[in-house]
Amino acid sequence: MKLALLISLSAGLFVSALAAAPDDGILIDKVWSGHPVGFALLTERGHQFAAYYDAERRLTITGRKLGDTGWVRVHPEGVKVPNRGRLSNVTGWDSHNRLVMALDRDGCLHVSGNMHADPLVYYRTREPFDLSTLERIDRMTGERENKVTYPVFMRNGDGRLCFRYRDGGSGNGSDLYNIYDPSKRQWQRLFDTPLLEGEGERSAYSSGPSLGPDGQYHLFWMWRESPDALSNNTLSYARSSDLAHWETSMGKPIKLPITRATGEVIDPAKPGEGLINMCYALGFDARHRPVAVYHRFDASGHSQAFAARPDADGKWQVTQLSDWNFRWDFSGGGSQVRQVTLGKPVADQSGNLLVEFSTREAGSGRWRLDGGTLEVLEVLPSKPTDLPGKFNKSVSDFPGMGVRTAVSNDGDTRWMLRWETLGPNRDLENREVPAPGELRLFEFRKR
Repeated sequence: MKLALLISLSAGLFVSALAAAPDDGILIDKVWSGHPVGFALLTERGHQFAAYYDAERRLTITGRKLGDTGWVRVHPEGVKVPNRGRLSNVTGWDSHNRLVMALDRDGCLHVSGNMHADPLVYYRTREPFDLSTLERIDRMTGERENKVTYPVFMRNGDGRLCFRYRDGGSGNGSDLYNIYDPSKRQWQRLFDTPLLEGEGERSAYSSGPSLGPDGQYHLFWMWRESPDALSNNTLSYARSSDLAHWETSMGKPIKLPITRATGEVIDPAKPGEGLINMCYALGFDARHRPVAVYHRFDASGHSQAFAARPDADGKWQVTQLSDWNFRWDFSGGGSQVRQVTLGKPVADQSGNLLVEFSTREAGSGRWRLDGGTLEVLEVLPSKPTDLPGKFNKSVSDFPGMGVRTAVSNDGDTRWMLRWETLGPNRDLENREVPAPGELRLFEFRKR
């Protein structure tokens, strides 16, 4: 399948008509393949948008009205990034520089990303669903926006758009939250202080906040003392009904900002004991109680998976799930190769829990956990993927290439972006770079 038409409308703005055989999906563009970095796909309110880095590593956003074959494509402008030797709309070798998108109440698109302790990179359209009106905006609140990492768009209980990010660096940072007023087209702080505060001595790596089946937001994090991943410690938890007021699993209010001393502790693991922010997940049991799964070392120094859940007194009961005899020996800074993956615990019809796992050394599968004790009842094969096998296998003949995806669900339809890149390299430049690869969009209907 080939691009049928590409017409320049103005500087940085294009419309393309795309045609594809169903099995081949839609060819969106050729993209950078020297290292992995998160792309974004958004399908909402009858429109679809993708954000990615093209073959020249330029930040690119494309969009369409669902059902149309014409796509608008923009290359938003950038500014020089201090100490980076590049523009803010061109990515380097850092796998932290993921892209995120969201639509506000009125349908205006918000885009952020390409930051790792860098000045805020943020764009917004002037008109609903209209990429041709995308503008660079160099501030949200204008405060603490010079060292931004890990941008996340989310919505609060009232459906208002929020933005979370880390201010500072690995081992020395604060987690800040903004909220957007679409009537004024302005951002302000959701609360006056950070939510998670490293006090100049550490930073937090969090999963969520995630809206649970109980209607509450659940936040799950660990602390890190330095850029060295081995310094992760103290797995912690808090919950909120509105993202503004936070409490323990027993409902005791937690004063903001939450520090290592004031957060509810799930596992008091010390630096060097194997907590890793690449491998932890939060799910819920049949009674809607939070269940955390995570990686840490056992007494022998081997990698193991653990599950934890608060009891009636608010104490987290921890159960070891695995009996592995290998060690994921991670340390140092930069993006690392993932050797263990743990999925979110999911309650089954019997009230027990299923947890997916995958390891480089010991294979993959699913644990079925007793809903009452969290003990492993049996080990099952991995859940079969609903995608044809060809989507999971690299088609490139360049050594070390892997498949990357971004997924968006819209009613009974699942959309998937697929591309291929080399693996992480501690955010360092690779000596050899494969040719740009294809970014394709696939549509899957639920049966």
